[in-house]
Amino acid sequence: MNILDRLVANPLGAFGVLTLAAFLEAYGDSFFQVSFYRSSGLGRVPAFVAGAAVLAAYGSVVNAPRLDFGKLLGVYVVLFFLMAQLLARVRFGQSPTPPIYAGGALIVAGGLVIAFWKG
Repeated sequence: MNILDRLVANPLGAFGVLTLAAFLEAYGDSFFQVSFYRSSGLGRVPAFVAGAAVLAAYGSVVNAPRLDFGKLLGVYVVLFFLMAQLLARVRFGQSPTPPIYAGGALIVAGGLVIAFWKG
C-alpha cells in the first residue's frame, strides 16, 4: 500500500489529496493560459512544458491512490472551482464577478449534495 492509499483511507487525508490534485490541475491549466495568451515566441515553451509537467503530476496524484473517485467527484469539483478562482486572482489579477459567485454557489451546493446525500 503506497502513501497515497494510506492517506485516502482517512476522510481528512482524502480531502488533502483531492485538494492537492485540484491545485495541480488548476495550476497546470494556468501555465497553458500563460503559454497560449500571455507570452510570445520562445517564452511560450517553458510555460507549455511546465503546464505539461504539472498536469502529469496531477494525473499521478489523482490516479495513484485507490479512491472512489465517482463518490468524491462532488468534493473534487468544488475544490477545483475554488483553486481556479484562487489562481485566477493570484496569477492573473482577475476577481470573481457576480455570475462567478452565483455559479460557484451552485457548484458548492451541488458538491455538498453529491458528497453528503445518503440514499
